[in-house]
Amino acid sequence: MTDHSPEIVPRDIRFAMEAARGKHWLGGDPVGTAVMNALSLTFPDGEKLFVDAVRHFRDRLDGALRDEVKRFIAQEAAHSREHHALNQLIDTEKYPVAAILAHVRERISITRARGPYAMLLATIALEHFTAMMADLHMVHRELFENVDPEITRLWRWHALEETEHKAVAYDVFREVTRHWSPLKRYQLRCWSMAYITWQFTRNITNHAVALLQADGYDTRTARKSVRRFLWGKPGLFRRGWRLYFAWYRPGFHPWDHDNRESVAAWRAEFDTLNVGRAR
Repeated sequence: MTDHSPEIVPRDIRFAMEAARGKHWLGGDPVGTAVMNALSLTFPDGEKLFVDAVRHFRDRLDGALRDEVKRFIAQEAAHSREHHALNQLIDTEKYPVAAILAHVRERISITRARGPYAMLLATIALEHFTAMMADLHMVHRELFENVDPEITRLWRWHALEETEHKAVAYDVFREVTRHWSPLKRYQLRCWSMAYITWQFTRNITNHAVALLQADGYDTRTARKSVRRFLWGKPGLFRRGWRLYFAWYRPGFHPWDHDNRESVAAWRAEFDTLNVGRAR
């Protein structure tokens, strides 16, 4: 934990997302919609992994970090629920949703089988990815131009809360491995990030390609289009390269990138709703 960390506020919000049913909801863009749906399809099971990873070590924590873990769990549970609701609107007769979910669950089961430390290492690496994408969403809001306001609000809420808790799993890792040598901790977190980067970027690409193929794209065109979206324009992965490589710096902490100012602007919108919070 650092002095930079904002309060973690679980907001139990339910979103009306019917506008996504049967449409290319990201401004009518089939490629962008495929990429965002590919991400959304990973979230429910992925965030359950994150929750279980930190929950396993909860009894070894105390004070503020233990409370932050409780709030982290509440936020992730709500994210899982709302993205499951969004995913339910994808036409399963047209799109290979079942095959994508089966692959997501297969990869997660492999991580779970490796034990609680492997789960935690995967969690801190993937939380860094979600924090990077959340930061880009805050800075580059044009991605959600011409998108239904309620769907935009879902992704904005998710980005806000991912930023609020971006250091929680990392701080759990530091606490439960404090008896390890600094070199061992550094090597393992760097190796884990490299492996997760390869897996995550490849899987999102492949899943988005499969969704585009169901829209009638041939494989070559679909793959080229997805890569352009992720690495060219708008560059969902490319734009975050500075934040990504910060991970490999010895002594790194997620709040080294202090984006509390952006967080404060978005909190003003959601905290006025007076929605349920974790007690």
